[in-house]
Amino acid sequence: MEKILIIGCRKTMDQICFGCTRCLTAFNRNQGEFVRYMKQEAELIGLTACADCPGTILVPRLALQWNSPLGEVPTKIHLAPCLVKCPHGQAIVDEVKAKCGIEIIEGTHPYQHVGAIFG
Repeated sequence: MEKILIIGCRKTMDQICFGCTRCLTAFNRNQGEFVRYMKQEAELIGLTACADCPGTILVPRLALQWNSPLGEVPTKIHLAPCLVKCPHGQAIVDEVKAKCGIEIIEGTHPYQHVGAIFG
């Protein structure tokens, strides 16, 4: 079974995205980058953020989560579009890829923003 962790941008998750519903909806519907799990068992074990700009403490945060007494360790990490598009995103992606030792998938949901947020 694949154990999936989603990582997003702290600023987006706290201020714009309502509970990261697009990422969660795509996972539940096997859409976007989650279509790869359609014919296998996959479980979402976490949704976390980069720890704010410039995201330099993300890898230590992940290590603390993985060493928790729950014993849940991800087999795949999905980077939410908000993190992939972040000005610091590529540095964060590079650090996570270099230090985590598991597959990193850039992307989650296929949904586009429609119109302006406030009219």
